[in-house]
Amino acid sequence: MWDRKPTKQSAEPAAELTTKSPRLSARDRNGSGQEANWKMTVYQRLLKVMDLSLIGTLDEDDARTQIRQICDQIMVEESVPLSRGARQRVIKQIEDEVLGLGPLEPLLADSTISDILVNRYDSVYIERAGKLEKTDIKFNNDQHLLNIIDRIVSAVGRRIDELSPMVDARLKDGSRVNAIISPLAIDGPSMSIRRFAVQILGMENLIALKSMTESTAELLKGIVKARLNVLVSGGTGTGKTTMLNILSGCIPADERIVTIEDSAELQLQQPHVVRLETRPSNIEGKGEITQRDLVRNSLRMRPDRIVIGEVRGGEALDMLQAMNTGHDGSLTTIHANTPRDALSRIENMVSMTGINFPPKALRTQIASAIDVVLQIERQEDGKRRLVSVQEIVGMEGDVITMSELFRFERTSVDDEGNVHGVYRATGVVPSFREHLERRGIDCPLTLFDPQRTEEC
Repeated sequence: MWDRKPTKQSAEPAAELTTKSPRLSARDRNGSGQEANWKMTVYQRLLKVMDLSLIGTLDEDDARTQIRQICDQIMVEESVPLSRGARQRVIKQIEDEVLGLGPLEPLLADSTISDILVNRYDSVYIERAGKLEKTDIKFNNDQHLLNIIDRIVSAVGRRIDELSPMVDARLKDGSRVNAIISPLAIDGPSMSIRRFAVQILGMENLIALKSMTESTAELLKGIVKARLNVLVSGGTGTGKTTMLNILSGCIPADERIVTIEDSAELQLQQPHVVRLETRPSNIEGKGEITQRDLVRNSLRMRPDRIVIGEVRGGEALDMLQAMNTGHDGSLTTIHANTPRDALSRIENMVSMTGINFPPKALRTQIASAIDVVLQIERQEDGKRRLVSVQEIVGMEGDVITMSELFRFERTSVDDEGNVHGVYRATGVVPSFREHLERRGIDCPLTLFDPQRTEEC
């Protein structure tokens, strides 16, 4: 979870959320309204009697114990007319407000939630099993939400204000956070949290989820072990980073891996990993370190493998050069709807560097650098599937030639909207099969038999 080390500066502004008295009418004395108002009263008194800046010196369990004890005492002194269960709920909410992410803590504790989407302070959605759901979670106002956003980004050394109203950050568990505030966000601060599962997934999990077949999984393991360069392509939310994590898990433990990301989120389990993260510019507009800078630097770090979280700019050129100069076995992802589009996007990214390459020379370099493209798709039933495995064969004139090895073929959609289909080999035997065999990786010809299908 996120590093819960509050400071007095981050906690005190929340006291300004409301000063409404808990002396309510009889109608309001029941239900969550009464709890919410007593929560603010107890919270405001807590801020007065407890130096929250000292909590940063305690571990989380001790800090929560102290907060509970003081809140209990305040409730006794105030003769709070709440049941024992209601009091416990109020105290838990105060703990989350001081040490965690306030109203979002119950959502973060739910392992079935994959995305948390805060459109504005009173509109929070979640994604569960690939489907969006509206929640009853609300912040008190825009300032309350802004305080939580500031707490997240400051924990990773970043900032968000009118001069820098957009930010990418992460929680301690690796979940990605993107926040945008006024004046860019018209309706108030907005935030999205793309969560990682606590359990680190492997190929067997994707097989169980019917995202791929067992034979395809074995081929992908061989591709990674044989040090082929792999590009994972897909749209937003299709699971590209999850696939990258799983593929990186197939890298042998005795290799040195350097990871490069805008916001560190990869969860590699190998012992010899160096993790690098970009840095935005400071308030004076200086000090920015881009992915391209990190890719260049990584080449001097004696890596066996370079893993780039996502290529989205000029670093594409340095990545291609690395793949072509002995740093084989590299892995990365890219936003694209088809494998062909993925290669076109790389061409466009190289053009961002300002270096003018003849189209044929650039495409030749792409064809030489990348060996395999994996296309991932999130379908209407919410499931993420590997829908195509393609090998880059070479060049024919000015065109990069690709051969599809496996594809997912839809057969039907049932009454509940679930997509059914089969994985089928196209009958093309990849040119890298001999490379796998030379390395002692079994790759039987029957794997590519087009008559062989696996239901999914």
